Amino acid sequence: MREIDLIIFDFDGTLVDSREDIANAVNFTLRELGLKERGFQEIMSHVGKGLEYLMEKILGEDSISLVAQALAIFKDYYREHFKDNSLLYPGVKEMLEYFKDKNKVVVSNKQRDFVVLTLKGLGADGYFKEIIGGDNGKCVKPNPCPLNDTMQRFGIEKQKTIMVGDMDIDVLAGKEAGTATCAVTYGIGTREQIEKARPDYIIDDIKKLEEIIR
Repeated sequence: MREIDLIIFDFDGTLVDSREDIANAVNFTLRELGLKERGFQEIMSHVGKGLEYLMEKILGEDSISLVAQALAIFKDYYREHFKDNSLLYPGVKEMLEYFKDKNKVVVSNKQRDFVVLTLKGLGADGYFKEIIGGDNGKCVKPNPCPLNDTMQRFGIEKQKTIMVGDMDIDVLAGKEAGTATCAVTYGIGTREQIEKARPDYIIDDIKKLEEIIR
C-alpha cells in the first residue's frame, strides 16, 4: 500500500457516468445546426480532451466554422440536462466516505461549472477540497500543470499524491507530474489505451483504491 495524502480524481468516466447526457447534448447541438447526428461510440471516442476539442472533431473540417455556435448550443442544453441520466459509478460514494480524511481534488478537462453542478446534483460535492476544470485558462491534461499546481497549493509532495482516471491522458499527466497513477477500466477510455500508458495500478472497481492507499 502507498502512503498518500492527496488523491486527484478525473471526473467523467472515473467518478460519474455522464456518457449518455454528453451524447444527447452533442446530438441536440447537431440537430439545431441542421447536421446529421452521430453514434454514441463515435462521440465517446472524442470525449476527454475538453468541449472545444469534442466539437471540432464532431463537426469536422466541413463545418468547423460552426464551432462557436455549437459550443453555445451545447452549453445551454447541457446546463439544463447535465444529470438527466448521469450517475455516480458504483462504489464511488462509499470510497469517498472511506477517504473522508484525505485531501481530494477533481482535475477535469471539462468546464468547471458543469463539474460542480453535477457533483452538487449527485450529492458528492462536499467531498472535495478543490475542483479544477479545463477552462481555467492555463492548461489541460495530459499536461501535468494542473496536477503540479494542485500539489503546490496543498504543499503535498508528488511521492504522496496519486492521480486516478479512466483515460491514458490521466495516466500521462500523473507520470509527467511524478505522482503515482491508477487507471479504472469501467470508464470512457479503452483498456488498450490505458495499458499502453502503463499506470502503476489498474482497477475495475473504484473501491479497490482502499487496497492501494493508506
